Amino acid sequence: MTKPKVLISDKMDPKAAEIFAANGCEVDVKPGMTPEELKAVIGEYDGLAIRSATKVTEDILEAATNLKVIGRAGIGVDNVDIPAASARGVVVMNTPFGNSITTAEHAIAMLFALARQIPMADRETKAGEWPKSKYMGVELTGKTLGLIGAGNIGSIVAARALGLRMKVIAFDPYLTAERAVEMGVEKVDLATLLARADFITLHTPLTDETRGILSAEALAKTKPGVRIVNCARGGLIDEAALKDALDSGQVGGAALDVFETEPATASPLFNAPNFICTPHLGASTTEAQVNVAIQVAEQMADYLTTGGITNALNVPSLSAEEAPKLKPYMALAEQLGSLVGQIATGNISSVAIEVEGAAAELNQKPITAAVLAGIMGRYSQSVNMVNAPYLAKERGLEVSEIRNQREGTYHTLLRVTYVAEKGKRSVAGTLFGHDAPRLVELAGVNIEAALEAEMMYIVNEDTPGFIGRIGSLLGDHGINIGNFNLGRRAATGEAVLLLSVDQPIGQDVIDAACKLESVKRVKGLSF
Repeated sequence: MTKPKVLISDKMDPKAAEIFAANGCEVDVKPGMTPEELKAVIGEYDGLAIRSATKVTEDILEAATNLKVIGRAGIGVDNVDIPAASARGVVVMNTPFGNSITTAEHAIAMLFALARQIPMADRETKAGEWPKSKYMGVELTGKTLGLIGAGNIGSIVAARALGLRMKVIAFDPYLTAERAVEMGVEKVDLATLLARADFITLHTPLTDETRGILSAEALAKTKPGVRIVNCARGGLIDEAALKDALDSGQVGGAALDVFETEPATASPLFNAPNFICTPHLGASTTEAQVNVAIQVAEQMADYLTTGGITNALNVPSLSAEEAPKLKPYMALAEQLGSLVGQIATGNISSVAIEVEGAAAELNQKPITAAVLAGIMGRYSQSVNMVNAPYLAKERGLEVSEIRNQREGTYHTLLRVTYVAEKGKRSVAGTLFGHDAPRLVELAGVNIEAALEAEMMYIVNEDTPGFIGRIGSLLGDHGINIGNFNLGRRAATGEAVLLLSVDQPIGQDVIDAACKLESVKRVKGLSF
């Protein structure tokens, strides 16, 4: 078996390469490549491990013909075109916890530096001055800290701030009331935070919704003299507006570790009063560098060798423990999805994925993704469970999930119900012996069949002699029947016939079968 091949294209702790090698991956370490150099070689690799320097653009992804996973050693992934990666079936992972403590501590350090104007006092003291009366600071105790973003890093900052006896308020659309109580913070809207906070720290990713969240308009609504810290992502603050607010005194001080354009070798903010900056040092501790390198290597190697998915941003997570349990269900799900994709007439407008019995105890998201991968195979040859949800959304497919704890006829059941040109139809399957996928229902007809590589699907009126006629027709065309599976709604009613065959069913066979008496529909299937 060929070893997965991984490229580390940014500077990373050597332990990352060691972990890849120890887990059976071939690894190349080539930091500092130009985009042209990366594009020239990326087609050789199954995995790409990066930090913030490498920009994974759509142009790069077009050349990444074998790429299966991108791993970002760190939190921010704005240097990766995630929609383009998703469309090409590439998993994008990050390491959201490896540098959380380090970044949170840097934000707290910036709070102290702003409150006591430490960098300015240090600079003048070293210049031979003694500016003891010039720098009058403020205490953090008793002040209100406003968090914009209360996720992993924001929650750590909140805990540290509460330890400093600050009052903490938080704006985060995803923060639940229960989680706010657990954190010991008050959940507020953005307008309230701007009006009440003495200090503001930002802890949110850069998205279309958060870009420029501290705009000129927002800064004008802040409490006069507010001090602002950003150790998250550049672009969250309108830097020109921040310069004006510092000059006017509306903002009493600002500390930035990140800038909209980096490296930030020149900025009007550099000359602003009470402005502190560092060169994107939020994750720059020995511990964090080691942690994120180890985590990204472990996650990527796990995916490439076992199928485990951890901290993925564009596909449901699937732990190494879950993967073996879910593997047969995902095989069944993809087969059922493929069956739907092949037999559905016209456009599929909606699909409902229902799990029942033992299947209801499992993580349903990977099962859903596998069903969609099967269905979307009717539109694309290169579909997988990563890009299938993306393609489904692109085509306007409405997807729903249903979980039933009850156990019916089968100890475990997966049913896919779809709406297409002919109305609502469903297919269902189970696992025999806990790992062998088996079809048990097709368009409302009970039929038991293993979905094999090449099959023939026939809908017909149940009449005497029909099976013999089909057998003779296939024999005349040199096609051998492997297994024969028949189901019907009622005697002499509509019947469904599934034949596994040793050769693909060509159009000539389909045309001949359609001419047989009582035949309604014929289709060649491949799995």
